[in-house]
Amino acid sequence: MAAEESKREVILAENLGFCYGVKRAIQLARDCASPKRDAFTLGPIIHNPQMVARLDEEGVGTIDTLDELKKGTVIVRSHGVGPSVYDEIKEKGLNMVDATCPHVRKAQLAAHALSGENYQVIIIGEKRHPEVKSILEWAGDKAIAVETEEEATEVGRFGKIGVVAQTTFSGDKFKKIVNVLLDKSPEVKIIRTICTATDMRQEAAVKLADEVDVMIVIGGKNSANTTRLAQLCAEKKCVTYHIETADEVREEWFDKSKKIGITAGASTPDWIIKEVYVKCQK
Repeated sequence: MAAEESKREVILAENLGFCYGVKRAIQLARDCASPKRDAFTLGPIIHNPQMVARLDEEGVGTIDTLDELKKGTVIVRSHGVGPSVYDEIKEKGLNMVDATCPHVRKAQLAAHALSGENYQVIIIGEKRHPEVKSILEWAGDKAIAVETEEEATEVGRFGKIGVVAQTTFSGDKFKKIVNVLLDKSPEVKIIRTICTATDMRQEAAVKLADEVDVMIVIGGKNSANTTRLAQLCAEKKCVTYHIETADEVREEWFDKSKKIGITAGASTPDWIIKEVYVKCQK
């Protein structure tokens, strides 16, 4: 993708776009596609509307609840679900394909194990995110989700605290929240379940934001990890735009810009990244 005879330089972040867990989930969903249209993901398989729409065109639909499906195959999305959903799928006699990201699964099992060892489980992450909700269910009724240092300050004291993280959470924010939680118990067991791909993507975005005039962050507006990339770039005092597709790119963004950086969230398809790259060069 070298920029030839372009009036500006457009640079792609060293690490961007689909991660292993997302690629795996998409492939598992595509393997279920058939003319019968009898396979459905429980919720959007990833937080990218364009990819979800493409899967629908290929024959894999989306349902919001299991009540919508009487027979066929249900695909557990990459963000994972709690144990009760697995039980319900079994009770309904549905076929199941589990596309839970392996890193999310690791966080779920870590939370479950900590709960079994009588730790007060604390999940560091966004309370409303489906991944965090799934980890909370695996951790049991007493588990707590904490999103900010302020919320961590309000946590009570416990004999033992066990900490896990949303896999796409900011590494820096995780450290700051953990430092607050260390004062909440004489025994704090920390299992850092932020995946390596997330760390690498965030580090590459921040590095590039230091080198360019404008950053374009591509990904679903409902994607937590993409939103976090945009926040990190903006924190570097770099003009940052979070977009989903090339149609949103505006020429006036680049009037005084000689260097444009591009990064993308873990659920952003390659074809969208390429379209944005080409448009930014014009």
